[in-house]
Amino acid sequence: MYPPITYLSDCTDTNAQARLSMRMAALFGRSPVLLPLDGPAPEQSAGLTLLDMLLATRHFGEDGFPTVTLVNVAPRDGTWENGAPFCWFRHGPHTVFSTYSPTLLSMVRTHLGVTRVEVTDARTVLGAAGSWARIAPPEADAVASTQFRSLWYLPLLAKWVLDERPVPATTTDVPAAPGTGRVRVGLIDNFGNCKLTATGDTLGFVPGERLAVAFSRDGADLGSHKLHCYGRLSEVPAGEAGLVIGSSGTGFVELVVGCGSAARRFGLTEGTDVDVI
Repeated sequence: MYPPITYLSDCTDTNAQARLSMRMAALFGRSPVLLPLDGPAPEQSAGLTLLDMLLATRHFGEDGFPTVTLVNVAPRDGTWENGAPFCWFRHGPHTVFSTYSPTLLSMVRTHLGVTRVEVTDARTVLGAAGSWARIAPPEADAVASTQFRSLWYLPLLAKWVLDERPVPATTTDVPAAPGTGRVRVGLIDNFGNCKLTATGDTLGFVPGERLAVAFSRDGADLGSHKLHCYGRLSEVPAGEAGLVIGSSGTGFVELVVGCGSAARRFGLTEGTDVDVI
């Protein structure tokens, strides 16, 4: 019996989700929980979501159970011939299989100490799998060269690692992501609250005081505002904007509007830069 599986992917349409669900069910005997990454900065939102998922496995008062997470985000920056490779790592009893992306992995690197991962090459892994899987060379070549590796390769990688097969991999450092140290809107929730990628200590958050912050995106100035720091969300007056310590990360700050949407009020999207001025 395999642990429960959650799959985060930027392949979000119904057809893609149906194929992923069916393939995973056939491989693992159960369908995963499929969660779409469909915002304007999917690597960043995936990174914050992955951090929150792993943080959510703490403080049970008991051991809890292992989990498995798959994360697929396809960077289209031309760095890799057929897209970024996939890697895997363990955090306690939990196993994560992910696109090897410094941006995606930056949150777990900084806040959970995940500094090294096992990077795989699909063609090498599929070649080695001939000793334990019934995959003929033409099939292995098709899986290694397809652009939909999140469907054909990543589930196989996860199964073979969980089955303790001798999967070839290279232990690789997770480098600092470009723009490390920049504070951004990491994720916008369904209420329009903007989860920032920094803790209250980093920003100088003090309940009862004000912080002056400036927003920009792709070099364009989106304005600056003095925002009141509140001890908790329930203290923010209806219609007023403010900063609170939110539920994400390790005490990350959130920009909120009481009974409203901060994203709509300030015209913010995921990936917007935030500076304390």
